[in-house]
Amino acid sequence: MTTAPPLQSRNNQPHVIVVGGGMVGIATAIWSLREGNRVTLIDKSAPEDRASFGNAGVLASASVLPVTMPGLLTKLPKMVLSRTEPIFLRWLYLPRIALWATRYLSHANATDVKRISSALYPIIGNSLEDHLALSKGTEAEAFIKPSDFAVLYKDRATFLKDAFGWEIRSDLGFEWAEHGGADRHTYDPVFTTSLGFLAALSGHGQITDPGAYMEALRSHFVTAGGHILPAEVTDISHQNGRATGVMTSQGPVIADRIAITAGAWSPLLTKKLGVKIPVEAETGYHIEFWNPSFLPRVPTLVPSKKLIFSPMQGRLRVAGAVEFGGLKNKGQDKVFDLLRTATKDVLPDLTYSKETRWVGHRPAPTDSVPIIDELATVKGVFLGFGHQHVGLTGSARTGQILAQLISGKRPNIDLTPYNAARFTMRGQLSGQTLNTPQHKETA
Repeated sequence: MTTAPPLQSRNNQPHVIVVGGGMVGIATAIWSLREGNRVTLIDKSAPEDRASFGNAGVLASASVLPVTMPGLLTKLPKMVLSRTEPIFLRWLYLPRIALWATRYLSHANATDVKRISSALYPIIGNSLEDHLALSKGTEAEAFIKPSDFAVLYKDRATFLKDAFGWEIRSDLGFEWAEHGGADRHTYDPVFTTSLGFLAALSGHGQITDPGAYMEALRSHFVTAGGHILPAEVTDISHQNGRATGVMTSQGPVIADRIAITAGAWSPLLTKKLGVKIPVEAETGYHIEFWNPSFLPRVPTLVPSKKLIFSPMQGRLRVAGAVEFGGLKNKGQDKVFDLLRTATKDVLPDLTYSKETRWVGHRPAPTDSVPIIDELATVKGVFLGFGHQHVGLTGSARTGQILAQLISGKRPNIDLTPYNAARFTMRGQLSGQTLNTPQHKETA
């Protein structure tokens, strides 16, 4: 399936390099190919190393709320120190993360939450339709399943304590059905009766096997004329303020335009271009229970556990937990112990044949809003990363937007919230000055 990349443009087709083969990269590569470009996808990672491989598989359009909700600051010390909360910190890593964390936590207020939610909505708010458009006519279509997305609480009173977040969802047009008591049991009887209230958000979707979905899209990309180079990009080449190609572990590759979609690794490349973007590598986990005795009806978030219980082909995936320890963090057993215990609490009658585990890294910006932009300092370099917990959900739309920017088109969306210059304008990039905060049509 893999072929060597073309080294220069021919037949007046721009040559686009996409750096990073996760879902944002795959979507960008496919949409760029459909725009009439020649496209090379360069990716150093094994499939299981990508954050997209290990997500909960939910096209979670209503997941517009950031982690930094009001009240987080008062809860955080207890959460970090508790053995029963799914948030962890490698204490030796604290000095490296302190400045990022200060900026990150500064957004834990109502005004910023509303701003962040409004910024995320255009990227993830129609994710089912976006992924259907991306995968149309490919084998990947078979992995997309329209579904509800359920949120499960102890009771209605506990649900009402989250009224602020639900009001934001309602204002953005999301609708849900409420199920309490016997009605909750009828909707989905597999969960413990101690969780007696459920809100079912309609119009969502599920990827029933994220890894297989990604591989099907990669195969489609190659069949449609794209090229894949398994290599590491070590630098971006540029002359006179314009990108000319990349340096890789297999040598130089010439290109007209370059999209950096390497998730948590992306800031390592932008830094080489003199632009520091405050994105931290957040370690995520999942555990899978194979051949389970039953499955939830739909992907279900349990806020008290901060975990998603997601039915997949042949297994139940339990995803969540947050750990800060950098890109070299390999995970730790106590997090998996917590996931296993939480599953027993929520699904006490579950039996299964085996379990498998996964650890990966999500790109978390200080303001929880992805970066989707063309660099002002080096023209022809486009950025698409920083989706934190909604990378799969927002990947199809992000890839489409990047492909339009790469082809010199103006997307039908205000891109100001996703501009890389926003960090400079707020004093978050010391020593950097980006001069074009407004998006315009690419020449």
